Amino acid sequence: MTAGWAAGSVRARAIARRRIGAQAARRVAASDSLETALRLLGAGPADRGARPGQTLAAAQHAVAGAVLWDLRVLAGWLPPGGSQLMRPLAGWFEIANVDELLQRLEGRPPGDIFELGALATAWPRLRDSGSLADVRAALAGSAWKDPGGDSEGALRVGVRARWAERVAAVGGPARDWAAGAAALLLAGERFAEGRAPHPVLRTATASLLGERAAGAASLEALRESMPPRLAWVLAGVTTPAGLWQAEAAWWHRVERDGITLVRAPEFGVRPVLGAAAVLAADARRVRAALELAARGGGPLEAYDAVA
Repeated sequence: MTAGWAAGSVRARAIARRRIGAQAARRVAASDSLETALRLLGAGPADRGARPGQTLAAAQHAVAGAVLWDLRVLAGWLPPGGSQLMRPLAGWFEIANVDELLQRLEGRPPGDIFELGALATAWPRLRDSGSLADVRAALAGSAWKDPGGDSEGALRVGVRARWAERVAAVGGPARDWAAGAAALLLAGERFAEGRAPHPVLRTATASLLGERAAGAASLEALRESMPPRLAWVLAGVTTPAGLWQAEAAWWHRVERDGITLVRAPEFGVRPVLGAAAVLAADARRVRAALELAARGGGPLEAYDAVA
């Protein structure tokens, strides 16, 4: 183990301790307005970027952006080659940017863009795309690979399927996280939206879950074909209406695994991976809390079910 990985592991644990936490996030969710929630966040010990006076969209973007900044800082502490780990983990932010780019190309107002810096994979080439075909070409010429189509829907699903493949390649617990995410994406597309199988998504799920799962003709068949180690992903889900619960359970699993990785007495990739996981889960929880506060707070039972 090099000194760089040791330093990066120490930094990862320190960054992970800066998360808001479940109890504080629940207090934010109980706020009677967005402004109250933002003041409460600002008074806490962890600065996650949200400020009083922001709109809900701006505050949620800031909370997510704080995670990206932490990943960029953490990447700077890793030895040469550490970016090969961090870029896939930061892929969600590039996907979010692609979503906003697609909004613009379809003539709808885009939202704010995340600044990825050295963690960008294809964004410097993507950002000036003038058509959906340009977006596909830029992705295909990068580590994202071909998303499998140049319609808006194909691009959105394809890039997410490719992200699952990239995160799975990190190995360790990340492979199961990615496989679970691919299963949820497949279930949502096939059985909730009733769409034909996206070719890249089918290839990704075949690789991560097996051919039986990739070709499942029903949600029940998909659940029964999941590898035993991934049975938790769709446990208890009998209809597409329950997929939101499966997504919440997926996040709980990722956070729990991440906490275990961060607390383990070792240096290397695992604590870095764990820090990324717990920060992402924490940001999702805080973003949900802000949305509930913007609606006047409560019922907290609805927040608890999601967060």
